[in-house]
Amino acid sequence: MPQRTTAPKTFSYGEHASQFAQEWLPVGPPRGAVAVLHGGWWQARYGLELMDGLCADLSGRGLLVWNIEYRRMDGDGGGWPTTFDDVLACIATMPVPHGAPTVAVGHSAGGHLALLAGAHGAVDEVVGLAPITDLARCAREGWGEGAPMRFLGGEPDALAHKYAAATPPPKQAAGARLVVHGDADDRVPVAHSRDYVAAAEPAVDYVELPGVDHFDVIDPEKPCWQHVVTWLERDRGASRPAGDPGGR
Repeated sequence: MPQRTTAPKTFSYGEHASQFAQEWLPVGPPRGAVAVLHGGWWQARYGLELMDGLCADLSGRGLLVWNIEYRRMDGDGGGWPTTFDDVLACIATMPVPHGAPTVAVGHSAGGHLALLAGAHGAVDEVVGLAPITDLARCAREGWGEGAPMRFLGGEPDALAHKYAAATPPPKQAAGARLVVHGDADDRVPVAHSRDYVAAAEPAVDYVELPGVDHFDVIDPEKPCWQHVVTWLERDRGASRPAGDPGGR
């Protein structure tokens, strides 16, 4: 089981009210750094509290965790590229233990931002949990109730270059990636992740979970979370506190 951690501390990385993050510190010296990005189709009514349980679990496993808020749409000043610029600005200020990789863990729209951060070289590794991987496809298929078009400012056919810039490329120079998606997801289709992974170079680690829905993948009490923990621990044991044999 993860260790108990101290209460998170909130700090600002910019002047806007939504430019802040919460820092979750492990009990001892951190073994790695994780930037956590919540989802919600980049909309203002969804906030970073969605990831509190996940942050507590990761920090309890010996990781320094930043739960990042960013400007979102619908009156919060967000959209493309402002929202992504906020993510990059915050990640750039993260303290990273010497020799440890910086990992971005993102869910849904946060998974989109995490994968894009990896493609831009802002982090070393990415975990996408039910991530949005193709904004034009989401717009054309009607996912997110029009959120992709509001995020980009128009239809994909009229803004093809903008959609391309805002979409995580499956082919990138380097960086380890894990995608986890449940086949019972009714908010972001699992088929999108299948196609992203199939086109990915270098190869992406992929876990598809039967009967798992959109929010199960961010619940550390669910068995599916162990797939993420195991991946983070691979070859280095970075997310396991001393004395913890692993598993839940």
